[in-house]
Amino acid sequence: MSEQAKAPAEADFSRIRTVPVAARANKVRAADLCRPPGADRSFSAFIDSLPDILQARSFRAVVDAIVAATRSGRGVLCMMGGHVVKTGLTPVLIDLMERGVITHLASNGSAVIHDYELARWGGTSEDVEAGLADGTFGMAEETGREMNEAIRRGAVEGRGLGESLAEALDARRDLAHPELSLLLAARRLGVGFTVHAALGAEIIHQHPAADGAAIGQTSYTDFRRLVAFLPRLEGGVVLNLGSAVLMPEVFLKALTVCRNLNDGCPRTFVAADFDMIRHYRPRVNVVERPTRTGGGRGYQITGHHELMVPLLAWAVVDALERGR
Repeated sequence: MSEQAKAPAEADFSRIRTVPVAARANKVRAADLCRPPGADRSFSAFIDSLPDILQARSFRAVVDAIVAATRSGRGVLCMMGGHVVKTGLTPVLIDLMERGVITHLASNGSAVIHDYELARWGGTSEDVEAGLADGTFGMAEETGREMNEAIRRGAVEGRGLGESLAEALDARRDLAHPELSLLLAARRLGVGFTVHAALGAEIIHQHPAADGAAIGQTSYTDFRRLVAFLPRLEGGVVLNLGSAVLMPEVFLKALTVCRNLNDGCPRTFVAADFDMIRHYRPRVNVVERPTRTGGGRGYQITGHHELMVPLLAWAVVDALERGR
């Protein structure tokens, strides 16, 4: 028989080594599984019924970290993008500020545009495609004029961008829903709210009243204020809610400056990213790099904001009230 006609070689499975089940480490145990609804239908029972597996375990770890930070007076930084505001989540974030949980807010410019419009007129979030067709997208006269006037005035007075907008809203007596404004709540409660603009990326930059120098000056003031807050993150928590690019980039630079000025601190904090899909910058700039270099922990939890943020807020409040 020729070499070409020989049967192909086969592995000899009789020589395979096996191990006893008792010697194997299991990632899933019977005690970790979820529980169906029982007689107790409370929110506490629902949270306790979640499986102690994968993201449910991570979710609980983030909740526990926020609760621990709150009880010990550590900082909880909440960074966010505009989608978090326009999906109706400001009431639960305001509640967390009122309870002393969130100790600093930081956002991109779109978040405060939605916040301003909701407080001022009770509505926000236009049809982008319809306005783009005829060049009217983002061209609301009052939004652009009022917000830019506030920013220019704030630059003259040496204020930050967030502070400037909160001051302007607080001075008005014709607001439709002031109780829904993160800017006003932060001002009332003495919670820092820094706004980090991206020139040309926000609708108020299209307006004739826009002043690039004023926007840059007030936003840079807020960058320095964010850096000044970050030492409180030692033992605390940073949340990134729905900002795919800007806030992760700002956070990385602010943390670098803070560690430069404070002997490498803060280092031991929990970082958690909540977004609808997973993005590169939140993963590396918030969850991984900052926590790997100092003993912190990072989590990335995927889900729609309008579901996950209320779930997080309710779970934190429940844990605080239960004394867990």
